[in-house]
Amino acid sequence: MTERLADINARVNGIHQLGSVVNAMRGIAGARAQQARAQLTAVDRYAAIIAQAIGRVFTPAVPRRPGRERIAAVVFCAEQGFAGAFSEHVLDALPSGAEIFLIGTRGATIAAERGINPHWSNAMPSASVGIPGLARRIAEALYARMAEGEIDRLDAVFSQWRTGGGMQVERQILFPLDPTAFPEQAPGNTPLLNLAPQALLGDLTADYVHAQLCHAALHSFAAENEARMAAMAAARHQIDQQLAKLELTQRIVRQEEITAEIIELATGEMAGQSP
Repeated sequence: MTERLADINARVNGIHQLGSVVNAMRGIAGARAQQARAQLTAVDRYAAIIAQAIGRVFTPAVPRRPGRERIAAVVFCAEQGFAGAFSEHVLDALPSGAEIFLIGTRGATIAAERGINPHWSNAMPSASVGIPGLARRIAEALYARMAEGEIDRLDAVFSQWRTGGGMQVERQILFPLDPTAFPEQAPGNTPLLNLAPQALLGDLTADYVHAQLCHAALHSFAAENEARMAAMAAARHQIDQQLAKLELTQRIVRQEEITAEIIELATGEMAGQSP
């Protein structure tokens, strides 16, 4: 056995430290995913209330322009590394010819490597409490582009993490509004309006799109951290295997060094006793 015990001990200590880092990253990712899932419930209820309000007032009907649709896609990729092929799977699902509004610093790097140049990009917040502000910034960029008449349809491309199924990429049409997504008004239950119908629809639509952007961003935020947890679990398994091999080698080398010292002492003792 040619390896020195001191070298093996140093490698064992290094792997123990790496394991501590992996455990910490896994714990942080788990806490973030749990917080995002809790906030999803509130966002989905908020979106449902707005959808109910839209359905009570009128069924939205957005005129479609003749000719080829100009599609924009809000794409939610990874903000950080150590999440496996998270961003790659999302980028594989991009609608053809779409103008890209890309979220996620790590995803932006991977998109650049693929030759994808987004029209607009932004970082994903480090905590899920920053998601509403991100959704507001996305909406402002989208509305500016819509005002130029450059967007006919808006998609959201994001990931969801399903228990037992892993990460799945979803694609949702945010605009034009789908009339089937809004509950129909009950007969004889017409609300009293204090705003012009088109103005009210515009305000409700803006709130609804904001809620749907929050929904997609929170799902992506949670899925990225779930993917990171899975990657860290795999890393932990590899660390445990490597550590077991090194500790076995450590015991063998220690025994060999002890045996060599005993033989050296015994040889010296026998040499001293020789006439």
